[in-house]
Amino acid sequence: MRDAYIVTSIRTPGCKRGKGAFKDTRPEDLLSFILSAVVDKTDNLEKKSVDDIMIGCSFPEAEQGLNIGRIAAQMAGFPDDTTGATVNRFCSSGLEAIALASLRVMAGWSDVVIGGGLESMTYVPMGGNLPRPHPEFTRAGAKVYTSMGITAENVANRYKITREAQDEFALQSQMKAAKAKNNGLFKELVPTPATRYVLGEDGVFKRETFLQDFDDGIREDTTLEGLSSLRPAFAANGSVTAGNSSQMTDGAAATVIMSEDKLKEFGITPVARFKYYSTVGCRPDEMGVGPRYAIPKLMDLAGIALSDVDLFEINEAFASQALYSINELGIDPTKVNIHGGAIALGHPLGCTGAKLCATLLNNMQERGAKYGVESMCIGGGMGAAALFELCES
Repeated sequence: MRDAYIVTSIRTPGCKRGKGAFKDTRPEDLLSFILSAVVDKTDNLEKKSVDDIMIGCSFPEAEQGLNIGRIAAQMAGFPDDTTGATVNRFCSSGLEAIALASLRVMAGWSDVVIGGGLESMTYVPMGGNLPRPHPEFTRAGAKVYTSMGITAENVANRYKITREAQDEFALQSQMKAAKAKNNGLFKELVPTPATRYVLGEDGVFKRETFLQDFDDGIREDTTLEGLSSLRPAFAANGSVTAGNSSQMTDGAAATVIMSEDKLKEFGITPVARFKYYSTVGCRPDEMGVGPRYAIPKLMDLAGIALSDVDLFEINEAFASQALYSINELGIDPTKVNIHGGAIALGHPLGCTGAKLCATLLNNMQERGAKYGVESMCIGGGMGAAALFELCES
């Protein structure tokens, strides 16, 4: 089987649902922009050379429905013979898309593929516009529909993750993200056109476009005292709050994957190899434990020890589940989410897996890290993890 080489991996900023910079920017515009940008940032690559585009989306409906992977490609000016697909594995959708794109290269089916992710939680709400759980199945299988916040409470209660520990973890996420933002360390972030509607003197709203160049959910003034004063968000006597949970966010990300033959043809030096990908199932009502099981399975596939991994991006869906997974596996916290995580930067569902790929690869280059692992829990009771190996420059 051939190697799959990652040559470029970038993301838009992550912006707050409903009140952030992308609240008036349609998801198709976010995705078509980042698809064009990732080609533009890849030396000697033209859109006509891209065989296929795989896009993760957790709620592929309404403005981000109708196979957004194909529609956004057309909007971005890719030729008709560049195909596109939409992939859904909830919180791992973006990583699933990158894994499938890499598999196409590994199998020899394609030579240049883009894997990415998208979610506008402003345009399509959590759960979608018309959720319809199966009426008979819910009598026995209601747990698969459990609110994500309740699953986080279950993890905190069952595995003794205290409110204090969750709030401290959340504070560190905010502080790391603020420091990275202020020091220009988010090099994977591409300034992105955004839309807003401004009321004119004539009483008519006018459409304006501006460039958004930072993640607007970071709260640099967060304090432990402020976090501890927040009320529980999901259970009357719970410990999970808005402050120690991920932010609902809008964003898109894209990664170019190539075969070795195309690297030579285009004269490109790759960033990393996509090595292995694992998924696991777990109890739906504690879906947050997914990384605790997906990461060891990944290590077994790769034949390396956890101690060999230099950096981790573990999605902070909730502080309770991220803390549980990190602690249970004995991962060095200084290797995890070194520039903050979803509590500060947001969790744009179907985009997150692709977004974390871009962040992890940037951090691996920054630190000279040989191995990096990305992992997340997944709604419905699953976990996913992927291993990347930095290429020698």
